[in-house]
Amino acid sequence: MGIGRTFKESLQKALVSLEDGGIAFPQVTFSEEQLTYPNSKRIRSIYQAFREGQSVSEIFAKTKVTPWFLEQIQELVAFEQKSANGSLENFEWMRAKRLGFSDAAIAQWFGKKPSVIRKMRWEKGLHPAFLKVDTCAGEFASETPYFYSTYWSAPESPHPTRQDDCVVLLGSGPNRIGQGIEFDYSCVRSVKQFQTEGYKVIMVNSNPETVSTDYDTSNQLFFEPLTTENVLEILRYTNPKGFVAQLGGQTPIRLAPNLVNAGFELLGSSLQSIDRAEDRGLFIEVCNDLGIKIPKSGMAFDLQQARVITQRIGFPIICRPSYVLGGRRMEIIENQDELDSYFERHRRHISKSNPCLMDQFLERALEIDVDLVRGPDWSVVGGVIEHIERAGVHSGDSMGVLPPQRLKTEVRDRIEDLSRQLADRLGILGFLNLQLAVKDDEIYILEANPRSSRSVPFMAKSTHVPLVGLGVKAILGRTKEDVLPERFNWKDMDDVCVKGVVFPFTKFSVADYILGPEMKSTGESMGRGRDYSEALLKAFISSHHTMPDEGEVFFSLRDKDKDDLLGTAEEMIKMGFSISATAGTAAFLKQNNIPCLVVKKVHEGRPHCVDRIRSGKVVMVINTASGRKSIDASFSIRRSCIDYSIPCLTESDAARSFVVALRRHYQKDFGVYPLGQML
Repeated sequence: MGIGRTFKESLQKALVSLEDGGIAFPQVTFSEEQLTYPNSKRIRSIYQAFREGQSVSEIFAKTKVTPWFLEQIQELVAFEQKSANGSLENFEWMRAKRLGFSDAAIAQWFGKKPSVIRKMRWEKGLHPAFLKVDTCAGEFASETPYFYSTYWSAPESPHPTRQDDCVVLLGSGPNRIGQGIEFDYSCVRSVKQFQTEGYKVIMVNSNPETVSTDYDTSNQLFFEPLTTENVLEILRYTNPKGFVAQLGGQTPIRLAPNLVNAGFELLGSSLQSIDRAEDRGLFIEVCNDLGIKIPKSGMAFDLQQARVITQRIGFPIICRPSYVLGGRRMEIIENQDELDSYFERHRRHISKSNPCLMDQFLERALEIDVDLVRGPDWSVVGGVIEHIERAGVHSGDSMGVLPPQRLKTEVRDRIEDLSRQLADRLGILGFLNLQLAVKDDEIYILEANPRSSRSVPFMAKSTHVPLVGLGVKAILGRTKEDVLPERFNWKDMDDVCVKGVVFPFTKFSVADYILGPEMKSTGESMGRGRDYSEALLKAFISSHHTMPDEGEVFFSLRDKDKDDLLGTAEEMIKMGFSISATAGTAAFLKQNNIPCLVVKKVHEGRPHCVDRIRSGKVVMVINTASGRKSIDASFSIRRSCIDYSIPCLTESDAARSFVVALRRHYQKDFGVYPLGQML
């Protein structure tokens, strides 16, 4: 959401808030299809159509967008083209800013860096005014207004002295897969803790659906895009003690270096600490110094270099371009053909400045999430979450359980010790999230995030450890005597909590149940119970999974999962379900004395397995696949489950867990209990 004095200004601020380059209307490849048919990028296709000479009447005929809006956009294009064909000496600075053009957009026209444009603008004394949205509509004095920037008013002078009782908190920006409402929990709770500690809090965020942008959450709210340009203007105007970048996910972390270089203080972990965690090379050095195991890895600029790295690491590997969010474009690569295909499909995103990160994939490892906070002379581990799915599924998509159910006590204790050592060596002051893998009781560090994470809300509500409050105390430098960290022990929990995952598959016709390193989930649920099976059942039900009571279960398994899921098939028979399977899986089940109906694969002719699912005879599907060809070939199985709301499990550990919950559902043994103190 963008707020301004005119439609043009507001439109550009709203698009800049999407955080895909700081430019509202970047150059895009024009497509008549994207212009004609409604889609998420249509507004930019309209702008590009004007760039390429189409008229208002032509675009109206194709889009039916009200001509007034098209005329407004056409005026933006006209100014852009006039400016780009001119020179900086004759540039209309004020008009450009009143139209909503960002420094990054202007920089692109003239082949400059945004920092150069900002410096020139500041030298001209050109700054925005911050106007108030009166939350009481003038009826009486508003105690909780919020603010937006505009160039349609004369700017007020910045605060004359530094406000040592005031901090600026950077929010998470727009909700999207990989970063969203989980971070808003941390933002809102931290506001309350800062206020308890005696500070006024200025919140900066751009998402109207978050609690952090409620007008009465913080002392002041600035409804602005989270870009270097906009945040710097707020910091200059408010002159706070410093800003906090640990609570809004990856967006504030990316902004921090530019804000520090402009002279503003980063509260909590220093830039050096952040770099040691975020920079792969520096992080490997830290782990080697501490004797912590990490998967073999390498960075490739092109396919030829990638082939050399795979000879050293071996398959399978995980590939991902640099600087991705939510595991975007991450894939598990199992052979040379898949590696060639990966670099062909993603070559636009891989270069010397953005190399492909290649990591050894620890197959069948147990993945772990740890969140902790560290102060000057203390640290508190908030919990150790065990992923229910094995390594290879993105942490945001994997179900998780607290306390761990399969992790040995001595391994869990080693994980806690290792986490504290790593926080000390990195110099963390505030939050640290670690993702680890355990294979054959050996602990491997996968990555470290020097900020609050998406697992913090689940962890805090499960363990009653007030992670966000403790994190704020750490950021402010509170000592051990002030915090008394020994009061907080997550292992004191007397119940079991399971994190469920909510997926948007029914909303998209091409979505697939198959899970991997790229995040797909859009929400979470939580199940709490006396034991693991009860918590698991509640997590599945609250994640909109249907728990079948009787009927046919269809199996189609890759070879390496058949032994793992033999017990699951036996359990289904004991509960009164019947089983059908594709030929290879059926042969394996029959060899192990499990009655099974053989069903054809889709390419083997009709009636096939998808026909059977769509006929209503199948109430549950367990389908595991690996490799792009196998995944593509079995897509129709999983898609039919989505269309007909049939539970579909695509990972062996998740399938076994579902049957554990199903058994509890079958026994009708679950209840409701008081939560006690909730966070």
